[in-house]
Amino acid sequence: MKRNIYIILCFIGVFASSCKKILDIEDIDNYDPQQVWNDPNLANAYMANIYPMFGNWNPGADSDSEQLIGINFYPDRVTISNGEFKSWNYSNIRLINQAIRDVNAGALDQATKDGITGQALFMRAYAYFWMVVYHGGVPYITVPQDRYEDDLYVARNSTAECFDLIIRDLDEAIAKLPERIATSSTDYGKIDASFALAFKAKVLLYKASPQFNPTNPWNNSYWEAAYQENKKAFNDLQARGYRLTEDYANIALVEKGPEVIFAVVNSYPNKVASWDYGVRPGSESRGPAYACPTWEFIKEFPMKDGKLYNDSTSAYHKTEAAFLQQYWEDRDPRFDKSIVWNGKPYAVSGKTGKRQYTSLGIAHELDDFGVNPKAGVNSTNLNRYSGFFIEKNSLLKLTQAEVQQYDVDFVLMRFAEVMLNYAEAANETGRIGEAMDILKQIRQRAGIEAGGDSNYGIKAITRDQMREAILAERNIEFCFEGHRFWDLRRLRMLNRLDGTTKHGVEAIAINDDGSEMAMGQARALADKYELMENNFKYSVLQVPLSGVKVNSLPESYYFFPIQESIIDKNPKIEQNNNWGGTFNPTLE
Repeated sequence: MKRNIYIILCFIGVFASSCKKILDIEDIDNYDPQQVWNDPNLANAYMANIYPMFGNWNPGADSDSEQLIGINFYPDRVTISNGEFKSWNYSNIRLINQAIRDVNAGALDQATKDGITGQALFMRAYAYFWMVVYHGGVPYITVPQDRYEDDLYVARNSTAECFDLIIRDLDEAIAKLPERIATSSTDYGKIDASFALAFKAKVLLYKASPQFNPTNPWNNSYWEAAYQENKKAFNDLQARGYRLTEDYANIALVEKGPEVIFAVVNSYPNKVASWDYGVRPGSESRGPAYACPTWEFIKEFPMKDGKLYNDSTSAYHKTEAAFLQQYWEDRDPRFDKSIVWNGKPYAVSGKTGKRQYTSLGIAHELDDFGVNPKAGVNSTNLNRYSGFFIEKNSLLKLTQAEVQQYDVDFVLMRFAEVMLNYAEAANETGRIGEAMDILKQIRQRAGIEAGGDSNYGIKAITRDQMREAILAERNIEFCFEGHRFWDLRRLRMLNRLDGTTKHGVEAIAINDDGSEMAMGQARALADKYELMENNFKYSVLQVPLSGVKVNSLPESYYFFPIQESIIDKNPKIEQNNNWGGTFNPTLE
């Protein structure tokens, strides 16, 4: 759906059924309910004002993990007094509760009331879910509070109560929402029951996960409920026509594909995103890239047979030294579709035949990375680059002048996530065969070789081994989509990030005999795109070059604190017990 909603204050809506009438909600916080909830156009405009809660493309979504450079977790990154990693959006909650109450008091037809109520119930569950993921139980307000008349000093609901209320809201939403909104419908971009069902299954996966069950992480009673709901989501959505997109590269770039469960609709010039602006090399953008993959993540992509490069049973096994000089060869096809490396053919800005260089003294100054003294110039990118860029979901046809016109629909949830959520719940309830079948489907779509045993390189016999296989698959399949940090936190595996640092790879042009190529000759060949990957030697450099270089993630980060200013305003709010308070944010 590529249609516009016009609202005074220039709000760009997510959906619209008509552009004939100007929608005049001048202030979403102060409006006349008699006017709004008796007019379907104004009612939809009100709801459209809340849809930005679902976000948009974010190039740095995985900067908190090992996928992208940047040491985001320096000591005391999160404190009680600062605003880091806090989720406490009761302004949206009030707007949502207002909609649920007022739409049902208005004169709209019942179908319209049900649609708006269903959307609002989902929004409320979605907002509270992320508050609980951040902090544990929070005050679960279900009526619009008036700051002058109502009791704002509400205590926190327990985490268990919050999960129950989230599920209740989702069940009510599912009952009221259309099963699946067709891609041809003018309502495409609204929440439907398929999205709500998939999200409910995800909520139950979180509820069962170690984050909320630290003393009984893998055998608690919540796993069976998570399995049943995730299996239902998988089966029901598959029956409704959802399936994996044939080509991994086309999941988002070919909009409204069969894998997309929910997307935030973008449409130039009214609504655009910053993806290409953030991931492209600076010479093809409007400034330096600010999301670059790490060498650590480069190594986590499997080889073509689904096994890691250092697995001695792999047909593509390499030593550490050999892999560094040939890391782009024989990789999982998702690697080529996700990563830009030095010397790679890269038709950015529609430039057929172009190769992207990162070598200092050869590459454009907004693309280079390295410390080679023979280059005769210093790189300005040693704290922000790694020698790699992101190609995944990049709209390469955009020219440099058009890079801020990126309007690919933001895919918030896709069928592959439903599949891997199902696989995880199946594995943790002893159904390892079901989990294996899902992983094989994901890897088959990726283009990984099946192998003699038709297991696509997966070696998992035990539950622990399959757990690791699923986690590794999520890391690759959802790369740069913002899942990795939250997966590790949910599974209480932040120790895998704690104490780590990050690296990039410098490229230096060489002659056939391995000696360094004269810089002038190298530049001349590069100008004609005649230098290929194997015309360079590679070395590892720590990034960032200066400043904090080691991640620090203490145990207390499994639940973030309630901000001190919130507690100061409401003495009934208890602080989390892992931050000096008395509130238990777990389910135990």
